[in-house]
Amino acid sequence: MPSTAKTKHPKPPLIVRNARVKDIPHIRSLVSRVYRASGMGTYSRAMLLGQIHNFPEGQFVAEYEGAIVGYCATFLINGDVALQPHTWNEITGGGYASRHDPNGDYLYGMEVCVDPEYRGLRLGQRLYDERKKLARSWDVKGIVFGGRIPSLSKRLRRYGTPDAYLEEVKANRLRDPVLTFQMRNGFEVLGMLPRYLPEDKESEGYAVHLVWRNPNAPDEKEEQRAKSYGGRLPDTVRVATVQYMQRRVGSFEEFTDLVRYFVDVTADYRADFVVFPELFTLQLLSMEDQELSPAESIEALTKYTEPLKEALSDMAVRYNINIIGGSHPTRMPNGRVENVCYVCLRSGEVHEQPKIHPTPNEVYWWNIEGGHSLNAIDTDCGPIGVLICYDAEFPELGRHLVDQGANIVFVPFCTDERQSYLRVRYCAQARAIENQCYLVMSGNVGNLPKVHNMDIQYAQSCILTPCDFPFARDGIAADTTPNVETVAFADLRLEALRAARNSGTVQNLKDRRHDLYTTVWRER
Repeated sequence: MPSTAKTKHPKPPLIVRNARVKDIPHIRSLVSRVYRASGMGTYSRAMLLGQIHNFPEGQFVAEYEGAIVGYCATFLINGDVALQPHTWNEITGGGYASRHDPNGDYLYGMEVCVDPEYRGLRLGQRLYDERKKLARSWDVKGIVFGGRIPSLSKRLRRYGTPDAYLEEVKANRLRDPVLTFQMRNGFEVLGMLPRYLPEDKESEGYAVHLVWRNPNAPDEKEEQRAKSYGGRLPDTVRVATVQYMQRRVGSFEEFTDLVRYFVDVTADYRADFVVFPELFTLQLLSMEDQELSPAESIEALTKYTEPLKEALSDMAVRYNINIIGGSHPTRMPNGRVENVCYVCLRSGEVHEQPKIHPTPNEVYWWNIEGGHSLNAIDTDCGPIGVLICYDAEFPELGRHLVDQGANIVFVPFCTDERQSYLRVRYCAQARAIENQCYLVMSGNVGNLPKVHNMDIQYAQSCILTPCDFPFARDGIAADTTPNVETVAFADLRLEALRAARNSGTVQNLKDRRHDLYTTVWRER
């Protein structure tokens, strides 16, 4: 008799699929191996986050027996940019794919690389085919990229100039292992791109400008189908900011009960995110029997780090809401004290974002040091970022998050008087305008006598937008009354951001001069 048990089909040993955030360490390792001889290094984690977040449909990995052995990075761009002379840095937005245009009519291929030990599996061909499938599914006109010519440095003396070398390959009098493969795949040579990637010594910095024209592309007069970019994300994201009253508490449980109250309230209003202020845990110092010195205060607080993370994560899951947990002084494994925001997602994941720039007061009173990482965080509502208070006053940081795909940036802050507060607010509004993103601020109010550097508080928490027609008239989606404990809500439309970035009155992100300037993040 035939068995009624279900047959288990073994996982195919070789698959090509879309890249995921958890693949990033493996992709970095792969790229490092591929380009070791050329000395070009690998992508930073932030760059790969940007590539995946900006256009998730366009990033592919080849996985063989569970190992990532190939990577392909792609984004959409208009032909009037891609078909003109350019450099790799300016067209890719410094490697982040931040010039991705959902309405672009060409795919741009910024990367294809294959593990040298697996080149007998035709992985390059598979990745090129996947990219062509993407071009057909999106009805774009074709694929453009700058192709490396790593044999050039060894052969340049014989042929004199890069253009002469290129002509020999085009005429089939010379075989180039990379360019000949690309031409066999239907790519047409447009010319040579000088200074395309100066770090590529094997190619002498040159690349061949190539285009593949989609034979199934709609006629110019046909109405192209609407792109579904970002269709997996919600149309509207509801955010809540808690303007939190600093008050004496008698126990850690009393503190968490206060926090739970606001989580419960905002969850009842079906918020996707709730954000608490910077250093809101310093009220835990009010339950000490005696006034503590700054050094003693830090030691007293750091013992609450793990209980705080556990409490916030539990609330996030139980109340089905993503919690931006303000910030908390945390002693790191190397003994440093950093001001860390714990982002607890309703999926149960916990992420950490340190403050990059401690204020002079934080350094003086608590010996707090700045962190070294700033990464967009993937959530069920798209990528987000966190800038803790003073960090919002540094424009490079906001740009770095948006390059990684962040649409909403949360700014927990703690300021003692109005001038300090306004510095943060004005800069947060500037970040919203220049990066065409949403900023959500949350601050402390009230007083904590006998707690050093937390004596008085001033806050007017708010939810800020870019300044253009799809948004609130003053670029303020929600505001609060200063210095009272309250909650503010706003519904933020991600589609409005996409519209503003691509067809707004001004288009700050699209109009950046990548040929003149860029922001480079040095990872540690």
